[in-house]
Amino acid sequence: MSNADERRAYVLEAWDCMGNCELCGKCHILRGRDPEALYADYIDGKREYIDITLELRR
Repeated sequence: MSNADERRAYVLEAWDCMGNCELCGKCHILRGRDPEALYADYIDGKREYIDITLELRR
């Protein structure tokens, strides 16, 4: 498995729906956007995961 595949798997696992929106809040942060698209720069190794996450939460 390549680094990009590992990073993609990490993003998909981290943003997997928990089925409990009241406690989770992931949907609120994503606002209907695709996590794989939002984290494309991380998956490609261009940016750090935390930098993108902090940007999304602003």
